[in-house]
Amino acid sequence: MTMRKLKSDIKKLLKERNAILLAHNYQRDEIQEVADLTGDSLGLSIEASKTEAKAIVFCGVHFMAESASILSPDKAVIFPRMDAGCPMADMITRDGLVKMKEEYPGLPVVTYVNSAADVKAVSDICCTSANAVSIVRSLKDAKRVIMTPDRNLSHYVTRFVKDKEIIAWDGFCPTHERLVPEDILKLKERHPDALFVAHPECRPEVVDLADKVASTSGMYVFCRESAAREFIIGTEMGILWRLKKDNPDKKFYLASKKLICPNMKLTTLEDVLVALEKMENIVSVPEEIRIPAKIALDRMLAVPRD
Repeated sequence: MTMRKLKSDIKKLLKERNAILLAHNYQRDEIQEVADLTGDSLGLSIEASKTEAKAIVFCGVHFMAESASILSPDKAVIFPRMDAGCPMADMITRDGLVKMKEEYPGLPVVTYVNSAADVKAVSDICCTSANAVSIVRSLKDAKRVIMTPDRNLSHYVTRFVKDKEIIAWDGFCPTHERLVPEDILKLKERHPDALFVAHPECRPEVVDLADKVASTSGMYVFCRESAAREFIIGTEMGILWRLKKDNPDKKFYLASKKLICPNMKLTTLEDVLVALEKMENIVSVPEEIRIPAKIALDRMLAVPRD
């Protein structure tokens, strides 16, 4: 079946099923092209919850489908590839976090949305890569804070929040971790006028070299509004599709060929079509987990950005 036919059949089934197709920024180009919405994980789930769609087809990794289920319990959340997990999310478990809380009694737990629902459920508040600094600052009475699961995001927050000790879970994103300073310095030699934009999940020594540190959504805004014409992009390669689409007059260089998440690239158009045909692979978060996880998300959403 041709790609055009696949896309046509997917669009037809989406309409018939009253479904909406979400694609994370790191998905394959052709997935993003056919999606109703593209963006970061939580933003997609929030937008989908506002629609009249009866079903959500989420092209991403597993914790993202869980987030959609948490925010839209009345919708069927279809996940085309059940084997598309997130290595960083898998580095922390509910039991592991409970044990850590016992070691540090009374400390608030800030959990990155890149985590499983049952981990969110035993956390006090969630954060994204875009609002992590604001969330930690909002904990006015806390002098010490537990942050999970990304040690690099935790380190990034310490750059801006000096009045709190952050006790970080030792997790990381393997894709962003592969980026090293040497990669950036080599590209800077070849493209001296290019600005380097890094994701907070990168190593601290890589962040040190950045002209701008931003979430994926923040990168879109920065590159669109910047007067610069060239950018070195320090996050997963999938983001290049929209960057180039939105800024055809600018040049973008991937910081390293190693910036490919194999899990994000698992989902194909064929997987989406089969998922819509069979309406299988439903992700549903049990109420005893969904409710406390949603409380942690709601607390985050109530915090104003700095």
